[in-house]
Amino acid sequence: MVNPDSAPRTRAIHSRRHMLDAFALCASSLCTVHCLGLPLLFALLPAVATRIDLGESFHVLMLALAVPTSLFALIQGWRRHGRHASLALGISGLAMMGMGAFLAQDWVWEAGWTIGGSGLLAIAHIINWRRGLAPVR
Repeated sequence: MVNPDSAPRTRAIHSRRHMLDAFALCASSLCTVHCLGLPLLFALLPAVATRIDLGESFHVLMLALAVPTSLFALIQGWRRHGRHASLALGISGLAMMGMGAFLAQDWVWEAGWTIGGSGLLAIAHIINWRRGLAPVR
């Protein structure tokens, strides 16, 4: 039988896990918007493009935020539902983002690796989030 006093604690833990997935999903989405939107902005506003340069530090900063928050959220989800797919997909996405940030020499490859990786990471968080909503077996 479930202790009635533990129900609020369980809901709070459940809520925190969903908040982590939500935060990581938003971070992945922001990364995708940045990768897609900034080149479009630069193409539409050439005068601004010469003055705005976020440089490589932006990608490293986004990766530094994505890695710990995503790994923490995905590992917590794996511990709860026990399925490896979302964790493996998320790690693959983070690896692709890392390749885009550190190994790609051309901006086309950098954007491709980063967009692909952030897309995989977002899908992993959505899967993790949905599995977290299902009752524990």
